[in-house]
Amino acid sequence: MVWDAWGIPSAHAPLPEKVRTLLAQVFGVSGEAVARRDEGNVPLRASVLGPTHVAGLSALVGPDHVRVDHRARLLHAGGKSTPDLLRRRDLDPQDAPDAVVYPAGHDEVLAVLAYCAEQGIAVVPFGGGTSVVGGVDPARGRFDAVVALDLRRLDALTDLDPVSGAATLGAGLTGPQAEELLAARGWSLGHFPQSFEFASIGGFAATRSSGQASAGYGRFDDMIQRLRVATPSGTLDLGRAPASAAGPDLRELFSGSEGTLGVITAVTLRVHPVPETIVYQAWSFPDFGAGAAALRTVAQAGAAPTVMRLSDEAETGLNLARADDIGGESVSGCLAVTTFEGSAAHVAARSAEANALLAAAGGNPLGEQPAREWAHGRFAAPYLRDALLDVGILCETLETATNWAHLIEVKASVTAALTDSLSGQGTPPLVMCHISHTYPTGASLYFTIVAKQLDDPITQWRNAKQAVGDAIAASGATITHHHAVGRDHRPWLTEEIGELGVRVLRAVKQAVDPVGILNPGKLIP
Repeated sequence: MVWDAWGIPSAHAPLPEKVRTLLAQVFGVSGEAVARRDEGNVPLRASVLGPTHVAGLSALVGPDHVRVDHRARLLHAGGKSTPDLLRRRDLDPQDAPDAVVYPAGHDEVLAVLAYCAEQGIAVVPFGGGTSVVGGVDPARGRFDAVVALDLRRLDALTDLDPVSGAATLGAGLTGPQAEELLAARGWSLGHFPQSFEFASIGGFAATRSSGQASAGYGRFDDMIQRLRVATPSGTLDLGRAPASAAGPDLRELFSGSEGTLGVITAVTLRVHPVPETIVYQAWSFPDFGAGAAALRTVAQAGAAPTVMRLSDEAETGLNLARADDIGGESVSGCLAVTTFEGSAAHVAARSAEANALLAAAGGNPLGEQPAREWAHGRFAAPYLRDALLDVGILCETLETATNWAHLIEVKASVTAALTDSLSGQGTPPLVMCHISHTYPTGASLYFTIVAKQLDDPITQWRNAKQAVGDAIAASGATITHHHAVGRDHRPWLTEEIGELGVRVLRAVKQAVDPVGILNPGKLIP
């Protein structure tokens, strides 16, 4: 990805005229974009990794795979949250890793970790660099130097078991690379988070990712059968069967560990045949409460589609769920999107049951076009975010999850916290929300916030994040459903898991990473 925005240059585009008109009406901004800096003119803090350490690491992975040049360091300078991108625009020297190391396999990862532990060098595992919670920030903690451990060379499909429906994938494969390798043999993983185009298999596992098709295929941690993990203390090979009673499941411990306990190098995952057919269907509901109740009915009946989402009135009114028509003709009420994948017979039966439940709950069928439009533009939202930042508009997302009984209450609490904290200079923000993932007992809430940037937008968002994090914690909801903890959510983890829970994590950290080199300052308070 580019150094100062999401994605690839060819996908960046100026804001459409109707969006600029909308911004002028709501926030009073012109819509004229500021020029971006050339990456060669971005100052970085000087590398403190001396020739001896560069030579030591080069001996382990090869001299061509230890980089200390400006471009490699800049491209590993952090993730892609709105504060990350705002910091990239700062004229002061940027934080960056002192070197980037590219191991070729598990044994090389193990060797690098052993060397860095012995020499006291912090290590930040790096997959696609898509973290929006500070998870790949080049923090060095108490160490003098930090290296980014880029896993892109761990990029093979090493095993496919068609009888069991399981595939072993290297941690450095991106979502599209994994799908291409599997599709060539008739299989699919079906994990499509918004970061799909750039995020990695290892990153999905390390953050407990949840894809847009999780209603049908489950979260990424549901798919994990086996993990191979390199730690400074040695190797862990976890998982021998689909289920086991051999004590606590350590796969669960390392899934979601965010590179603080070890480096996931390979993942064996449940896969399924490439779907024979996909059916799209959109619905409208008179209000968010009615739509949420309808989705709950479907989830609790066990009739959930592969994808099932519901936008609230504000998001529906702006057509934010349909990236090609933002600000255009909108659906009245609240838009719900469903897709069904599988064999023709299975899709027909499952869609008939779900459609009957949605109709009985007050849904108005809109046909397939709005759902197809959502599917076509579902990876485009981060590009819109970047274009808004260019014209002086703050745009960020956050998410949480709670049970159905408290869903509306949590939504109201989060919306109020965001509105109150971002209503600077008399201009209230736009706060939009959708249900992105459903479960029999509850659902996630995904918020998109648009506000006029103040003179110090980083502090502006930091204050809002503090207010909304406190509101989420006070409501009893989780601080994160799928973005992970990283640095940004770390202040609320103790409240969520308790002081004893934190001590458990610290004890595990001491066992596998006694020197503490792995991803300092992330996850564990």
